[in-house]
Amino acid sequence: MANQDPESRGAKSRGSSYPPTYYSPSYFVESRERMWTSWLVPMIVVANVCMFIVIMYVNNCPKNNLGYQGSCVAKFLGRLSFQPLKENPLFGPSSSTLEKMGALEWNKVVHGHQQWRLVSCIWLHAGVIHLLANMLSLVFIGIRLEQQFGFVRVGLIYLLSGLGGSVLSSLFIQHSISVGASGALFGLLGAMLSELLTNWTIYSNKAAALLTLIIIIAINLAVGILPHVDNFAHIGGFLTGFLLGFLLLLRPQFGWLERQNLPADARAKSKYTIYQYIFWLVAIALLIVGFTVGLVMLFRGENANDHCSWCHYLSCVPTSKWNCNN
Repeated sequence: MANQDPESRGAKSRGSSYPPTYYSPSYFVESRERMWTSWLVPMIVVANVCMFIVIMYVNNCPKNNLGYQGSCVAKFLGRLSFQPLKENPLFGPSSSTLEKMGALEWNKVVHGHQQWRLVSCIWLHAGVIHLLANMLSLVFIGIRLEQQFGFVRVGLIYLLSGLGGSVLSSLFIQHSISVGASGALFGLLGAMLSELLTNWTIYSNKAAALLTLIIIIAINLAVGILPHVDNFAHIGGFLTGFLLGFLLLLRPQFGWLERQNLPADARAKSKYTIYQYIFWLVAIALLIVGFTVGLVMLFRGENANDHCSWCHYLSCVPTSKWNCNN
C-alpha cells in the first residue's frame, strides 16, 4: 500500500498526460477599463510548487521505498527523490503519500467526514510533469484574466471551479484517488468562453475568436478520455467556470463607458444589455441547483454512474490499446 503506483492503483491525475493548449486573445478590444497587476496567479503557482516540495519531503523515498519496483529516481535529492518510474512515471510521490496529504478519495469524503479533501486535492500534483503542465497552463490563462478582471473574481472562479470539478469527480469516480488543479484550470477556460459570449458586442473578429476557443476546449476535453486522466474533474470545473463567467466577468457596453463624451441631450446606453442580465439570472440559478444536487448526492453516498449508464465514457473510452476497468 505504501508504495503503490498512482497509475496502477487507478489514481486519476487531472490533466498531466498532455501538453497545455492556449489561444492568444488578440481580438480583445481595448477600452478605458482598469488593468490590474497580476499577483494572485503567481502566488498560486508558488503555493503549488511549495506544496509539491512538502509532499516529496513527507514521501521520503529513500526511507519508505521497499524496492519492489526499482530504486528511487534522482537519489542526489535525498529524501526529495522520486518514486521508481515503474511506480510513478510522472516523477513524483507514491499514491499513499498523496492520499495522506489530502488527495480526493470518495470513501474518506463521504464516510470519513473529510470534506476538506474536495478543496485540498486541487493543491496536490502526482509528479513534476503533472505540476509543470498545470502551472504553465495557469500562467498563460490566469495572468491575462487577472489583469483584466482582478484577483477577486479570478480567485473565486479558480477555487469554485476546482470545487465543482471535485464534486463531479467524486460522484463518478469512487474507487481511486484524484489530484491536480486541472478542474480549476478548465474553470478558467470555461469562464473565458462565457466572457466572450456575454460581452459579445465589444469584440472584433468574434466568430474567429469563438471558433478558436471552442476548438481548444474540445481538444483538451477529448484528451481527457485517455485512461488515468480525471475528465470528470475537467468537465465539472469547466461547467462551473462557464457559469461563473456569466456572473463575474460582465463588461459594460461601450456606449455606457463613453457617456461622459456624449452631448447633454443625448441618451446614454444602459450599462449592460438585456441578454447579459438573462445570462446572469440563468447562470446563478444553474449554479445553485447544480451544487445543491451534487453535494446532496455526494453526501448521501450515491454513485452517479447508477443514474447515467454511459457517462463513464466521458472519462475513459476503451480501445484495443487500453481498457477502463478502473
